[in-house]
Amino acid sequence: MSDAAAHAATWPVAEETPDAAWVTAARMHLATLATSLASAFDAGGMDIDVRPLIARRSAGVDEVVTAAWKRAVATAPGDGMAAPALFAVGGYGRSELYPQSDVDLLVLLEETAQAALAPSIARFVALLWDAGLPVGHAVRSLAQTTTASLADITVLTAMLEARALSANADAVAGLEHAIDESRVWPPADFFRAKRDELRERHARFGDTADNLEPNLKEGPGGLRDLQTLRWMALRVLRTGDFGSLISLGQLGADEQATLDRQYDVLARLRFGLHLVAGRREERLRFDHQKALAARLGHVDAPGSLAVEQMMQRFYRSAALVQRIGERLLQRFEEQLEGEGAVEPVDARFELRRGYLAAREPAWPADVGEVFALFHAWAACEPDRVRGLHSRTARALAECLSRIPSYVDADARARSDFMSLLRGPRPVHSLTRLARLGVLGRWIPAFANVSGRMQFDLFHVFTVDQHTLAVLANIAAFERGGDERFSVAHEVIPRLRKPELLLLAALFHDIAKGRGGDHSALGAVDAREFCVAMGLPPNDVATVEWLVARHLLMSVTAQKQDIADPQVIHRFAQQVGDRERLELLYLLTCADIAGTSPKLWNAWKDRLLADLYVATRLALRRGLESPLMASERGDETRAATVGLLSADGIARVDIEAVLDRMPVIGFQRANADQMAWQARALLALGARETCVAARPLADAGALEVFVHSPDRDGLFAAIVITLDRLGLAIAQARVLDGPGGRVFDSFQVVPSDPRLQPDAHDVAQRLTRVLEGPLDALRPARRAQPRHLRHFRIAPRVDFDDVPSPPRTMMSLVCTDRPGLLADVALVLREQRMRVHDARVATFGERAEDLFQITRVDADGLDLPLDETTQQALRAAMLACLDGECP
Repeated sequence: MSDAAAHAATWPVAEETPDAAWVTAARMHLATLATSLASAFDAGGMDIDVRPLIARRSAGVDEVVTAAWKRAVATAPGDGMAAPALFAVGGYGRSELYPQSDVDLLVLLEETAQAALAPSIARFVALLWDAGLPVGHAVRSLAQTTTASLADITVLTAMLEARALSANADAVAGLEHAIDESRVWPPADFFRAKRDELRERHARFGDTADNLEPNLKEGPGGLRDLQTLRWMALRVLRTGDFGSLISLGQLGADEQATLDRQYDVLARLRFGLHLVAGRREERLRFDHQKALAARLGHVDAPGSLAVEQMMQRFYRSAALVQRIGERLLQRFEEQLEGEGAVEPVDARFELRRGYLAAREPAWPADVGEVFALFHAWAACEPDRVRGLHSRTARALAECLSRIPSYVDADARARSDFMSLLRGPRPVHSLTRLARLGVLGRWIPAFANVSGRMQFDLFHVFTVDQHTLAVLANIAAFERGGDERFSVAHEVIPRLRKPELLLLAALFHDIAKGRGGDHSALGAVDAREFCVAMGLPPNDVATVEWLVARHLLMSVTAQKQDIADPQVIHRFAQQVGDRERLELLYLLTCADIAGTSPKLWNAWKDRLLADLYVATRLALRRGLESPLMASERGDETRAATVGLLSADGIARVDIEAVLDRMPVIGFQRANADQMAWQARALLALGARETCVAARPLADAGALEVFVHSPDRDGLFAAIVITLDRLGLAIAQARVLDGPGGRVFDSFQVVPSDPRLQPDAHDVAQRLTRVLEGPLDALRPARRAQPRHLRHFRIAPRVDFDDVPSPPRTMMSLVCTDRPGLLADVALVLREQRMRVHDARVATFGERAEDLFQITRVDADGLDLPLDETTQQALRAAMLACLDGECP
């Protein structure tokens, strides 16, 4: 006899069996059930119907709960009082139990009998806990149930789907009366409260389901949204069955079928997540994503990981739940408040209770009428329209399959689309087109990236949501007032054709997931689209170039020394003209800021602005006349003299302090930086070490200047101290000055964006460290954040020659972690390397750092690294990255 068969023969347990034996049998019963459900889930694949599994889990729990109730609780309290009644409530009440769901119970018992039966109820609950069920229970009389429901709408919500486990007809009727709408939360009040609750819950998740670790239950478009709609229907229409809403005219058959399909997707993911996590877990964390994708049967494909396929399915389902949910909320609202007055907008559209609606019941007849809707919407003042009317939204959804792609559309439709981009609030129009599914029909390539995530920490949004975020940033440039961007609002009014920027933003990532270079593939798509839209050849070429080179400015700014005139000249040659520079600058700012809320900072804003300004000057000078380093240095020194003279400093003192500073500093920094450093040196007095710090912007970024006698380990000491102060280095420039002194400058940002470092405090604390011994200074040890454990990058250490001055460029690519740069600096100190320049870039979990270094020979000379030294440094660096730091 199999174990399962043997168990079946011993369950249910006889009433005379001791409690301990009963608990053992119950635990085995539930364990056998869990194993059976898990096996059925694993055998079903990615399209398994989990509804029968959920029902079986609920039925199995029913057996244990009712058996415990019969064992522990008396059937009646005596003295003619009503027998206690047991109800399943919440998710358990609707027989919807996932592998790790809570089991919520209501014991309905007259208040005068509660004390007498308290020991029996305690025994009942203890039996269930000992059996392994996570029980939540309440003991209330009918009057207490009414009072609790009035005080807390969540109590009423749990009661709405109460299911009798051991209750007579009087108890069932009594509970229904206790929570009747005439006594607690009438329909209108209930609807408004649950609607506000839903919106507040969405706000906690940023009003988007497109989070890297989405909450399947509570997040926007998750299972809680479907439950909330059902609760509203129960109170407003007295039915919680979506199917019955069709006959009531509140839901279309297609909408009901869509909600059912999306429930299946979400329920399947939640069921599997509980199995993979082995505990109650509603957030689809990185820890579980790959395992769940494998358990569902997804497999990696070229350009699309298994986990990305699974997540795309979720994101698309959540978007559909949100889209239909908004329509249903409107219909509930109309059911309670009526249609309201009609306000004309134009010949084809009107406002009903603030929602934009088509006048003709047969709308739309063709794609031209669809675009006309969005034209009318864009023409309205934003605060005049609450959204799209539910009936019109449904009609739009039903006609999506009839909307042609731009390839098959006629010239009029193409013209209508381009006029949206050239009309008022074009970003709003594109966002609406995307969220209502029209853009994916018009541009099929956009549909392919809808809901597409990338399994890394750099891209925190799906591709389509990232694209919309980039467009939103462009709209913010036009409005101005966004302090994150110092120059963009000045540049965008100069654009000849702003729609070219919008098209480039729309297509820049549209080829993600196809395999190959998404920039090159997207450029082909952009060209074909622009040609079809009838754009002039020069505009077509501009959009194509922007998509193909949309990463150029970011890579140049973050990985090259933009203070080097040769770098600026090369970049200017690639850009070619001022129009492309302005478009690329705006696209780059919008792209970086739209990739992750944490990625954009004051340092990146300044870096890109500096590159933009320097390139604009180079283009104005002419590409045939590149600026030489010596000429740049002379210009900067002259401007520095002017700034210091304006402070009232004597010319002789100005020249003396500037002569103490390295010539290359004037070639690589701007006059403002050199004047600031000079002022710090003038105030130095007899001290040898000078540390100054100043804020770069309101976002917490600082510029730190260190002047000190050079000595081994100085760079490491600075880096380690800044790390201990919670500051991450974005860029370091280490310059050797006259008399064996260093002139080091660092651009730093807070490791925690919530912190606002004090420049004076940073300077004082760094000064104290540098005035003491440096050898004993060690980096702080920190635990690696949980999410980084799932994104391991094989570390690489490479070396290249730097011809002038002769140095070695060490490039490091590895998994980012707290204190990484401090550990790297420590290795360089232990290997007796001198650092002359450093550029630090982090892309999600990926760190890409560059260091210009030299080795010190026996005579104290700086020399490039030979092959033997490179091998030794690579071995030490890799050992440190594996956790074996000196």
